Amino acid sequence: MGKEIINPPGLPEPRGFNHGLLTTGGRMLFLAGQDASDGEGRIVAPGDMLAQCQQVLHNLHAVVHEAGGVMSDIVKLNVYVTSRDAYLAQLKPLGKLFREYFGGYYPAMALFEVAGLFQPEAMIEMEGFAVLGTDAEEQG
Repeated sequence: MGKEIINPPGLPEPRGFNHGLLTTGGRMLFLAGQDASDGEGRIVAPGDMLAQCQQVLHNLHAVVHEAGGVMSDIVKLNVYVTSRDAYLAQLKPLGKLFREYFGGYYPAMALFEVAGLFQPEAMIEMEGFAVLGTDAEEQG
């Protein structure tokens, strides 16, 4: 079982993501869209992109951990934001936040600006895939 980062020459050097990840073995975990909802279903920190992103990553971590994995098992994340400008305005602190959850690892990622999310106060939502059990040294 393993995971190989794929960043072909001729494509722009990725910053904060990888172009692709090739996995063998492991178990596939499909991650439902997670917004900044707390345990009661209320959006935390309305109007604060950074705080909402932290809650989203917390929620993703809870799902992956419950399935027996770690954040670096996530191989693909789609990030949906209601304001690309608000996301870009927080890019450096968002990068720091991602490193707190992922370390030096980055999944394949895409960013989409959308007109709205299920909960009107939500500014960000993420969904994707994880492959559990591909990096034995990261599981311990």
